[in-house]
Amino acid sequence: MKKCVIFDLDGTLADTSGDLIAAANACFEGMGEAVRLDPATDAGVALRGGRRMLTEGLTRAGRMDEDVVDAWYPHLLEHYGAAIDTHTRLYDGAVEAVEALRGADYAVGICTNKPEALAQVLLERLGVRGLFGSLIGADTGPTRKPDVAPYWAAVEGCGGLREASLLVGDSDTDRKTAAAAGVPSVLVTFAPEGQAVRALNPEGVIDHFDELSGVVRRLIG
Repeated sequence: MKKCVIFDLDGTLADTSGDLIAAANACFEGMGEAVRLDPATDAGVALRGGRRMLTEGLTRAGRMDEDVVDAWYPHLLEHYGAAIDTHTRLYDGAVEAVEALRGADYAVGICTNKPEALAQVLLERLGVRGLFGSLIGADTGPTRKPDVAPYWAAVEGCGGLREASLLVGDSDTDRKTAAAAGVPSVLVTFAPEGQAVRALNPEGVIDHFDELSGVVRRLIG
């Protein structure tokens, strides 16, 4: 069992917003709605997930209906899965940071609210699935973040120690998950939330992945 670093995926390891927004906009087109999400200004909406994108677009169109969101969510996943890595990119330094942690004998894994199968495909397409000892998605178990069960599953799945683990993320969801687990959180400022994550009072904040190793050593040794 090793000291352990668990990563969120969307908005933390990779900017997936462009492909997510494209999938949502394909749905709005299919509905016959004129509304479109903007990749430049709606990245934060995208990283909140598929249902959030559909809800936001329909609300802007004055047509919000939970039944419509439910009906179109599977279509969104289908569109997204068909073009999952067209615009997506790993954040600068992400691979090097994970490799450095592995080289220092930390266990590393992923806990994401993206469906597990889509996360698996994306990580394989990006060529980094082999860097992570565990991958827990929104549907791997009965609950998702901020519930602590997926986080603990990610820790245990990569051979990590619960009491010497932390979560790297980009949102209040990640902050709440870590707080519920009683472990430190490290939030990134290069996702759409930017410097606003500092107001969540995480135990650590990084502006670039080259800062991560030092913050991890400070928080869990």
